[in-house]
Amino acid sequence: MTPDAQRRGPRGSAWQRTAAGANLLGADGKLGLTIFEEMTSLAVKHGAINLGQGFPDEDGPAEMAEAARAAILAGANQYAPGQGIPRLREAIAAHQKRFYGLEVDPWREVIVTTGATEGIAAAVLALAGPGDEVITFEPFYDSYGAMIGLAGAEHVTVPLHAPTFQPDLVELEAAFSAKSRLVVVNNPHNPTGAVFGREVLSRIVELAAAHDAVVVTDEVYEHLVFGEPHLPVASLPGAAERTLTISSAGKTFSFTGWKIGWVTGPEELVGRVRTIKQFLTYSSGTPFQEAVALGLGYPDEFFRGIATTLKAKRDLLSDGLRAAGFEVFSPAGTYFITADTRALGFDDAADLARRLPELVGVAGIPVSVFCHADGARRTRSLLRFAFCKKEPLLAEAANRLARLTDLV
Repeated sequence: MTPDAQRRGPRGSAWQRTAAGANLLGADGKLGLTIFEEMTSLAVKHGAINLGQGFPDEDGPAEMAEAARAAILAGANQYAPGQGIPRLREAIAAHQKRFYGLEVDPWREVIVTTGATEGIAAAVLALAGPGDEVITFEPFYDSYGAMIGLAGAEHVTVPLHAPTFQPDLVELEAAFSAKSRLVVVNNPHNPTGAVFGREVLSRIVELAAAHDAVVVTDEVYEHLVFGEPHLPVASLPGAAERTLTISSAGKTFSFTGWKIGWVTGPEELVGRVRTIKQFLTYSSGTPFQEAVALGLGYPDEFFRGIATTLKAKRDLLSDGLRAAGFEVFSPAGTYFITADTRALGFDDAADLARRLPELVGVAGIPVSVFCHADGARRTRSLLRFAFCKKEPLLAEAANRLARLTDLV
């Protein structure tokens, strides 16, 4: 990497620029298998418990499933309006008001997307291009890098350091430049499970305003937090006019296969996202939109219960990982745990991840796959495990992992 291909922070860390699309290809220039597909194949081969890919192993509320079925039988099987059915847009606006005090116009400031992933893709493609820089935290959800590459923009990353995985504010400031166009904020954060506090989020808003950048927030884990209630970036002073908020039904209601997400924000920015969305999918699952509208109206106890149940699962798997000899970084949100393999004598988590399905019958994901080269070196010893599974399965995974110390 040449000197002008990175910006050095005060502690010597680097924010990397990658060539557009480079992160989509392997070393041989060909498209290859993702780590998720590789780990799933190994889990199947060895009959392992798959804690790699983050999706629940049980469905969400039966009432929502019945609502989707009823919508299908009632004929809601053709294209929905590109912006989303009115009932769901109204439910999204009501949700933002109810939980966060945010006033959102359902007719001009909401668009329904095919999952949060499409919302992220449409936002990046609509707002960034060649010559622009897009800032994310690192490790980063893999679609961010892919979309930034497809947009032809440069990807600038701010490192999240163990054990807290909170950004250093000086490093954060150093990541901004005159070319900064977007800041993508994943909070609560995948893969680390970190939850950023008010000071960090407020500083992001201040820096975005100073550099005339748009903040794109990925808040799909908004109801999966184990401490203070979720704090949306858009609710902070000076944020609303420059923030696109993205969320979805998949994580909250355990219907990840429905792929119903949404984007809210200023009319002008939402309109640009809508322009891109119409050439991606145009419209998103009509009968599922009806069911999600129902779910967003559930009482507060439902949403609190999700986090309470998930916290018990987090603690169950955390105990198993510690018993196995891992150093565990307990997450404040999401349904992922990050563990350090160095306590077991490993400094290459990717190698261990490929051995775990056969060794003890459990699959995880190396955190390095969510990073560029410098970040991959920094996170070399870290593994991510998903705990959005049934408790008996997590208990069995914990028992299997506890045998690891006798095998390595």
